[in-house]
Parts: sequence; structure tokens; C-alpha cells
Amino acid sequence: MKEFEERLIQGMLANGYSLPFAQAIFRQMLGFGEYGFPESHAYSFAMLAYGSSWFKRHEPACFLAALLNSQPMGFYGPSQLVQDARRHGVRVLPIDVNHSEWDCTLEGPLAPLQPPRPLPGMRDVAPPQPAVRLGLRLVSGLGQKAAQRVVQARRSNGSNESDGSAGLFRSTEDLALRAHLDRRDLQALAAADALAALSGHRRQQMWDAAAQHPVPLLLQDAPVHEAPLELPPADEGEEIVFDYAATGLTLRRHPLALLRPRLERWKLLTALQLQSTPHGRNVRACGIVTVRQRPGTAKGTMFVTLEDETGPVNVIVWPALIERWRDALLRSRLLAVQGMWQCSEQPGIPAGSASNADAGGEAAAPSSAPVPVVRHLVAQRFKDLTPLLGRLGGALQGSRDFH
Repeated sequence: MKEFEERLIQGMLANGYSLPFAQAIFRQMLGFGEYGFPESHAYSFAMLAYGSSWFKRHEPACFLAALLNSQPMGFYGPSQLVQDARRHGVRVLPIDVNHSEWDCTLEGPLAPLQPPRPLPGMRDVAPPQPAVRLGLRLVSGLGQKAAQRVVQARRSNGSNESDGSAGLFRSTEDLALRAHLDRRDLQALAAADALAALSGHRRQQMWDAAAQHPVPLLLQDAPVHEAPLELPPADEGEEIVFDYAATGLTLRRHPLALLRPRLERWKLLTALQLQSTPHGRNVRACGIVTVRQRPGTAKGTMFVTLEDETGPVNVIVWPALIERWRDALLRSRLLAVQGMWQCSEQPGIPAGSASNADAGGEAAAPSSAPVPVVRHLVAQRFKDLTPLLGRLGGALQGSRDFH
């Protein structure tokens, strides 16, 4: 900036500004110059975006584990990250005291990814991918020190066995004794379904966890033998509610899959159905609200992301509608939207063209059909369907809102 100082100040003096004022303006420019390099910022941001996209495309399991271990961050919470990864073929394994570390980790055996809906012009991920094992960090109410005791107890007792099987916990009581867990720690693990290998279904886990009582030091290593009580398992809806309450996500069916018969009667389309809907058609959609954005640069427009069992739907809400539908927009956990579906397209890649090859020289699948590149729903009306979620409405962590 220094090389422009003389020219700027002389120009301001020639236009009638005082010398102190011109010097003050230049000092402000110098201050801005310390961080205001938009070209440099854009370059570094582009590199981050490209690197993230490359990892998500070629190493999706590693990418998911890294994002989960970095929470809270970004637009999307653990539930949305896991839902998206599973839709793209990533295997996600549940929290398990016999296998989980504090962080989310990668586990074999490796298996090829088979995305259910390959993107046009892109090859499937070729290398075999590991599974992502959810970590104990996702268990609500479990402290890191208690989790580390679980991991350490499992490792230390299995150090003399080639397969490590001696370190695995044999029962909830064995876990409590070896990892020195109190009842609150055990109940947190049971609520997260992390004791399934030791006690069975979640209700049985909660019963076994509640049965563990503090004992005198002399009897801490003495097992208690008593006849087990068999409880009936919970239904799927209750299990999903517990999943969200204890970990913020579920590996069972998406909540809207359970509601889909009713939503179909109301002609509410899924995200997958919308992908094949022609541009300009009036449609209805419904989903759990995951993101609300109202950036200052959008002139009052709000952007809402809905999620159902097949993927996300991006909704555009013009400023004139926001006040009219304020309660539904800002309070809903489950939101139905009626509006105009917009789908812009770009021409397909002609067969044999130079752009039809990837960086490795391999040709992508040729296509002359237009490729949809932007899809969104321009909203006209809204309806709050949160009551349909029942107790799940209170268990959901809520959307991530940016203003």
C-alpha cells in the first residue's frame, strides 16, 4: 500500500481535502490492508473447498470421521453428516463399549462403496473403504475421563491375547468393575445403546445399568450372581427417540420414513422424488428443519434446509413471506412447504470431448442429456407439522441458524 500513499494524498489535496484527513484515510487503508486481501482469501478458501470436496469424493469414510471429531462446527450437525454419508454408501457402525474409542475411528474389513444414486458424469469411489465406528464422544452425559477408563480397561486386559478378546467386557457388571464407572456413566452408555453387546436391547441395558450399586472397596472386584430379568424390547419409534436424545443421531430408519404413509396421503414429496420433478411445477415437500440462514447480503431472503429419509431440500423464502409465516418458519422442527420447484440445468458432456476425462485420464460416462445443477423450492405457503414428531420433537437438537 505504501507505493500508493503519495499519489492518494496528493489527489485528495487536489480535490480540496485537508492533509490530516487524507493521512487518516490512508492509515485506515493500511489497517484494512493487514487482512483485507480478497484475492488471497478467495484463493485459500478455494483450496480448502477443493480439498474438502476431494476427501468427501475419494475418502468419504475418513472425511466423515474427521468431521464428527471436530464437532461442533459448520452448517451440519452429526445427524446430517451421518445421514448424508450413509446415503453415499459409507458404512457407519454404532457406539459400542467393546469397540469404540473416544473419537470416531475407522474399522475394517474394507468394502467397496456402492452409492445408491451415482452422480452423472462421475465414477463410483474405486478404492475399498473402511467403516466409521462412532466414538464415545457422542454419548450425551458421559465425560471424557470415564470414556478413557473404558478404553484403557479394555486395552490393558487384552494385551496378552493375540486377538485382544480377553480385553472385551463380558457383562455390564464386568464393565462397571474394570472401568470404575458409576451408575450415571452406565446409564448414559445404556441410553446411547452402547451396551448392546453386553445386555441386549436398550431397555435391558437400562435395567442392568440401574442395578449397579457402589460397593465397599473390599468387594469391588467381587461379581454378583443373580437371575436375569428379561424385559420386552421397545418399538422402533421409541428407539429412535432415545437415539436422538442420547447421541443426537440414529442409525435406524430416518424418522420421516415412519411418517411417510401419512405424508404420502397429503401429497408431500420426498427429496428424491423432487429430483425428477420438472422445472416450474407446483409441489409440496416436508422435512426436519436442519439449517436456517438469513445472511445480510441476501436482502432479507431466508434459506431453509429440510431433511427427509432420502436427502435434503433447499427452500428459498422471499422477505415478503417471512413475517406472514414467522411462527412456522422459526419454530417448526418438522415443516411442510408448498411452492414452485426450480431446477436449472447445464448441457450434458458430449461423448469424446476433452472435458469428458478426469484428472487421471479416465473418461467419465458420456452423456448428451442436460445435467441438473441447481435445485430449490421457492416457498409460497408453510405448515408446522412438529406435532407429528411426538416426543422426538423435544429430543431433536434443533436447527443450526445463521443470521
